[in-house]
Amino acid sequence: MSRRIRDLDESDVRIRPNRRGSRPRTKIRPSHDDAVPAFVTAVDRGRWRTVVGSGTADEHVVTAMRARELGRTPIVPGDVVGLVGDTSGTEGSLARIVKVHERSSFLRRSADDDDPTERPLVANADLMVIVTALADPEPRGGMIDRCLVAAWVAGIDALLCLTKSDLREPAGFLAQYAPLGVEHVVTHLDAEGRVVGVEELAAHLHGRTSVLIGHSGVGKSTLLNALVPGADRATGHVNDVTGRGRHTSSSALALRLPDQSGWVIDTPGVRSFGLGHVSPEELLEAFADLAPLAEECPRGCTHAADAPDCALDAAVEEGRAGSAGPERLASYRRLDEALRRNDPWDA
Repeated sequence: MSRRIRDLDESDVRIRPNRRGSRPRTKIRPSHDDAVPAFVTAVDRGRWRTVVGSGTADEHVVTAMRARELGRTPIVPGDVVGLVGDTSGTEGSLARIVKVHERSSFLRRSADDDDPTERPLVANADLMVIVTALADPEPRGGMIDRCLVAAWVAGIDALLCLTKSDLREPAGFLAQYAPLGVEHVVTHLDAEGRVVGVEELAAHLHGRTSVLIGHSGVGKSTLLNALVPGADRATGHVNDVTGRGRHTSSSALALRLPDQSGWVIDTPGVRSFGLGHVSPEELLEAFADLAPLAEECPRGCTHAADAPDCALDAAVEEGRAGSAGPERLASYRRLDEALRRNDPWDA
């Protein structure tokens, strides 16, 4: 006998079962408290090479991929990350990076040309080694200035490494950086191809995580091979027509210094080092020899060459900026103009 509609109640309602189960959706992510800490040494096409158990008898290399929950979080050499999954490091195994630990520093540069995208370089470095040749290719003060600014903003110490000192004396070039108190080392190759001065450079790197930055052809790979025997980083030459070096390093790579005394991160040679992430105020503070003099400027002064009553011009002319001369002030103004245009140039 069929039931009449008025005899139906809630118990007669038929519910279609959920094919995916009845578990409610949640946005709560696992804490991954058991994640294994690892040090990132290289990135290659969506895979990260890491070192687990650094400095212990159980140290081994683990290849990992980024967990989906991290989204597009940048992960770069120098990062300390948390791994889950297969962290054995056996051939064919693949772990997952589920967290990026807090960084002590994060070095970035703006992309080339008109692309405003920032490019992360390295994390947790405490020393930037700015490598420049004294000749072949010619040194470019604009590049060094921008690297110094980037290091200052990131909270990283800076060291100038001048290569090929057998081709030109370094004193004249160093004079413009003396007011900043930037430390430096000078190197060159001897007749047998050995790097003279590498011991002094190694002393600065001891116990630290350092990053090498410089144009192509200045000798970064040669320095790295001398610092880390067996590194086998390819070395190139300078083009006789353009005066520029050929890229020999295609990606950043962290290598351990001998006796486990620290890490050194080699980066690809760069054509330009944009500072789109730096404000004009931060830039001026980075020029420690000019910043105090700018306090004499009228309110709202842009410190540009055509700025009315800018005190920087008079201070330089009167010698109150130490050894910082017109070239130093011009370098600051080029950087400042580029920041305001957000247009990194090749210097």
